[in-house]
Formats: sequence, structure tokens, C-alpha cells
Amino acid sequence: MTTANPGGPAGRILVPGGYGAVGATVTSTLRDWFPGRVVPGGRDAAKAERHGGVRVDVGDPAGFGAVLDELGDVTLVVLCVEPPDPGIARVCLERGAGLVDIGATRRLLDGVTALRDIAVGSGAAAVLSVGVAPGLTNLLARRAHEEVGGADRIDLTVLLGSGERHGADAVRWTVDGLAAPTAARPLRISLPGHGTRTAYPFPFSDQHTLARTLGVAEVTTRLSLDSRALTALLFALRRTGALRAVRRAGPRRLLTEAFRRVRLGGDRFVVRADAHRGGRHAAWAATGREQSRFTALMAAHAAREVLSGAVPPGVHHIEELPVFAKLPEALTGAGLTVRRLLPGDVR
Repeated sequence: MTTANPGGPAGRILVPGGYGAVGATVTSTLRDWFPGRVVPGGRDAAKAERHGGVRVDVGDPAGFGAVLDELGDVTLVVLCVEPPDPGIARVCLERGAGLVDIGATRRLLDGVTALRDIAVGSGAAAVLSVGVAPGLTNLLARRAHEEVGGADRIDLTVLLGSGERHGADAVRWTVDGLAAPTAARPLRISLPGHGTRTAYPFPFSDQHTLARTLGVAEVTTRLSLDSRALTALLFALRRTGALRAVRRAGPRRLLTEAFRRVRLGGDRFVVRADAHRGGRHAAWAATGREQSRFTALMAAHAAREVLSGAVPPGVHHIEELPVFAKLPEALTGAGLTVRRLLPGDVR
């Protein structure tokens, strides 16, 4: 990993959502690395100004483009809030501004991926699937995939701390995921520090991305929470169909607010990637505390590599870029533990 910005472009770094649960850490980390260049943004003009930033609205691509034009020297946009469509990404890439996107919705990531030719034409570099899941899951999956010589099946398991305070976007995304139908089966699996758990299929974008980028026929991501009781309750409700109502605005808003208030667990997370090919099997796991903080650190490191010139023009998912292969180890100083699981750890 690079530690500076030698020879890279010296323009400003705009961070929409730059004072939220993830964005505040992205902003502070990048300000340490690139003093005087980081501009947080958000829809609340007064709050943005208090943080030394500007008002931006990711739901208004034309207005967003006007902000970029007014600032004049934005080299990179680190998107820490999810827009309704890929319009913001298009605005950035058409202007030659790089992009790092922490989004986790398949539809939006597919839409940004489709802008690859625009990025190449303008010389802009975009990095997607940046966070814990997707992000760390993608990088560990690639390791396990390569160890077995090309997997036929990859199982990704994510355990999140249900006591961590998450941002509104993350909570809404989780609520929507609980309401999404799935045909995949739950899995009993051993997770470092948490014993054997039941993890349930969940629509993380990594499983769809990895099927394409790694050429694996079957990829499934499953979710468990550190609170066994809350995990059992939520997925029992999904199984009965009781959560389908949250697709309507009223129930969705109520359940989202309820989730933001629930504090039944801690703040530890685990991600595990298992690759299978015939009788061969490899597994990697990473554990840490505060998933939102590590999402931010992943985004900040991705931003630094884009600014260093280490990422070529185009739109890339994080596992497609060799420069990020050792990023999990680079985060051990921040409290991440990464290890290859031994046969006795495999369930």
C-alpha cells in the first residue's frame, strides 16, 4: 500500500455524506493524509458549513455537477451516502473526477459499472465494493478462490454487531434486505469468537459481483447478528412473510426507526469466505470492532490509491485491483485480525 501521494493529482476531495456515521471517519482520515484538500458535503447546508464543507444533494445530479464546476478542482469524490441512481457517478466520471463508492446495492453498482467506457474516455478511476460487505468479503473471497485453483462455490458469511450505532442509509438498506425474497438456504458455520452460528441468505451485492469478476458459478452471502435472539426473531419473521409489508413507506420507516434504537448486542463483526472446488476447500476470516469505522477506513485507503495513480482509468470492483490484495493486513494496526482458517476451524 502507498503511504503518500507522490506525483498524484493535487485537487480537492469531495466527500458527500462526509459528516455521517461512515463519512466522518473518511473525512478525518483523509484530512490527516491530505491536509487542506478534503471538503465534506451534505444536504444540510448549515451542518456542512460547520464541518468546513459545502451543500450537495446526491439526489440532484445537475445540482451536484454545478457544485463540482463551482469548486473547480475536485480530483476525487468519495461517496459516503447512497444516491437513488447512478447519475452522480456519471457526473463525476464525465468530468474526469475519480470515484470511490461505499454503496452496497446491486442495482446501483451495476449501473456505475456500466459507465466504464465513460471513465476510460475521461481518464477517471472508480473503485466500487468498498467497505466490509462488500469489500473485505470480496478480498477474502479472492484469496480463497485462488487457493483452491478456481472455486466452483463460494460461501460468504457476515456477522454484524447489533449494538453498533449505524447511519440511516445502512439501517434502511438492512431493512430492505430483510424483506427481499431468497431461495438460498441458511448455513451453520463457525465464526471466530462467536462459536457456531446459523447465518441466513441476505442480498449483499458481493455475491453478484464475485460471480462475474471471479467467474464462480455459485456465490452466496449470509448474515447473522451477534445477538442470537435478534437473529432468530428477524429471520423467523422473514420466513413467515411478515416483513414483506416493510416495502411500503410507512412500515419501512417505522421498522427503520426501531432498528436504530435497538441495542441488544455489541460492536464486533466477523467476515468469513469459504471457497470450494471438488474436494478442495480454503477459508479466510477477518474480525474487528465497529463495522462503520472499517467501512470508512476501506474507503479512505481506496481513495489514497486512486489519488496516488495506482488505479487505472475505468470502473473496478476492489477485488479486481492487485494493489488492494494486502489491504486487510494494512488494517491490522486499526484493530482488524485476519487469518486463514485451519481445517479444524471449518464447519
